[in-house]
Amino acid sequence: MIMTVAQAKSQATRTNSANGDVRIKSLITLIDTLTALVAEENVELAKGLPASRLKQVDEKNRLAEVFERTVAECAAGTTSLHVPDRILREQLLERILELRAAMDENLVRLRAAIDASNRRIEAVMQAIREQIAAVSPYGASGRIATRSVSSGTSRSA
Repeated sequence: MIMTVAQAKSQATRTNSANGDVRIKSLITLIDTLTALVAEENVELAKGLPASRLKQVDEKNRLAEVFERTVAECAAGTTSLHVPDRILREQLLERILELRAAMDENLVRLRAAIDASNRRIEAVMQAIREQIAAVSPYGASGRIATRSVSSGTSRSA
């Protein structure tokens, strides 16, 4: 069967549209997975767990890297996310907004976790400094510290 130019263009448009839809659906799946991971991490951070002990970090970073690469390709014009399907476009925008909200919360919670870790580290360091000062024969000037010796009288009947 021989196609006319108009039929060939129509077929190409449908193929490009179908490929675009697949790419958009794949991006939506990526965003959904990333949003779920960030939400899970936010729950763990809300419990007070240190950020370094979170199991989601590696996977979140990997997915975020893929997402960033896609966004960079779109910004550079090497990839197009033209979405003719209005419903699909709205789903994509909705998912991006959900991811942004989760990431905003994540940023706040990570900063709080870092601050808490810094306070714990400072408390440990202060305890170590106090312990060293209590047993050190040297004062702050570097000279041998004179210890006050208590002398008292014992009265016994």
